[in-house]
Amino acid sequence: MHMKFNKSGQLLLLSAASLFVAGLLTACGTNTVDFVYVTSALAAGSNNYGEVNVFEVNVQSGFMRQIPTSPFPSGGRNPVADAVSADNQNLYVVNQDDNSIVQFAIGTDGKLYPQNTVNTPGVYPSAVAVSGANLFVLDTYQPLNTCSNSSPCSGSIAVFPVLPAATTSGSTTASGALGSALDNGDLNYWPLSLPGNSSDLLKPTGISVLPTGDYLNVAVYDTTANTGYVFGFWIVPATASGSVPPTVTCPPVPAGLTALPAGTLCPLNSPPVAAGVKPSAITSDPSGSHVYVTDASAGTVLGYSVQSGSLVPLTGGINGGNSFPAGGQPSAIIVDQSGSFLYVTNFLDATVTAYSISSGVLTRANSYATGLQPVAMCIDPSQNHYLYTINYLGSSLSGFEVSSTDGSLINTQNSPYRSNALPTAMAAIPHNSTAKK
Repeated sequence: MHMKFNKSGQLLLLSAASLFVAGLLTACGTNTVDFVYVTSALAAGSNNYGEVNVFEVNVQSGFMRQIPTSPFPSGGRNPVADAVSADNQNLYVVNQDDNSIVQFAIGTDGKLYPQNTVNTPGVYPSAVAVSGANLFVLDTYQPLNTCSNSSPCSGSIAVFPVLPAATTSGSTTASGALGSALDNGDLNYWPLSLPGNSSDLLKPTGISVLPTGDYLNVAVYDTTANTGYVFGFWIVPATASGSVPPTVTCPPVPAGLTALPAGTLCPLNSPPVAAGVKPSAITSDPSGSHVYVTDASAGTVLGYSVQSGSLVPLTGGINGGNSFPAGGQPSAIIVDQSGSFLYVTNFLDATVTAYSISSGVLTRANSYATGLQPVAMCIDPSQNHYLYTINYLGSSLSGFEVSSTDGSLINTQNSPYRSNALPTAMAAIPHNSTAKK
């Protein structure tokens, strides 16, 4: 997934007994079901780095608390996105102001250990996704000398291979390090350009890889035309499984190689799909059969079916179209692991809205209060039982227990939970296979 933005005095009224019990909920026992990693943009320390808060989640109540050594420096300034490796052994933090991605090894106790740092090809990275042995990152601007905040240009996509463990000259490198960005002809990135309107300025706003691992979708805001699109790409697989689909065009094979490296992006031949006015986030269901995009301007969710990698607008929404009502300025979107329910955070309303899903069509249920300016979400990966939002201006996390019957939400114990100031993104890993009792 993707980013992209009071605590009441009641928390001070916890009884001494409750505090004692909370103190027993260590990752060493069986009560911790997940670790949640939350980046915080507020500069801290002598180097003005951001921070990463590490929370552990209680299996019985969904209660969150920071592990004793949290927070950890993010390794750069203004962290805005994070993602975990496929094996849950590494966390990757995107630091926008340094154009960097920092790899952290994750300890069995949830602690973070900085390993390696790479720079993105472009300027101001904004979102990241990991699928299999590849990491995909969006840059706000392409790496051109003419691109800057005062003279913006369109964004781009870069692909980094996630390397396996290796031993060189007797020294062993743990798995999870990022290799060099893959080549796209003479470039090491994929520029975003609108066919027929190449001068339009395109700002990437969200990235999502289908769970099948074969297609990448990027939500884009055309700042020139004030409209939104989704760009689609086929991902070259790790093992040859047939010819290149006829619906895509791949770059040339790099010199010295006999085939395109796994992870190489091949754009769809069809034009990008219309996606409202100002898309803000994108996700897919667990089967990879449907894709959903939030439109921050219209306050809607747009739904698509996936047909051979191409997106086809659903019907059954507003006026029979593919848009479904959300709240004020929807900012993040997620589908639960069962594929039955979808959730959207609404930045202006300070709410999260729940939907049921039937054949891809959304039916809006209820909205639930969060902290101020929710900007990201995650659902606990161990049980699919707890949902958490991070609240940018509230500097907090809101926790909810998810009903497996109808997808409704109720607050977890002692929610909200305090984070460092200005949280921006979150990712989660399972601690173990503990099931809710």
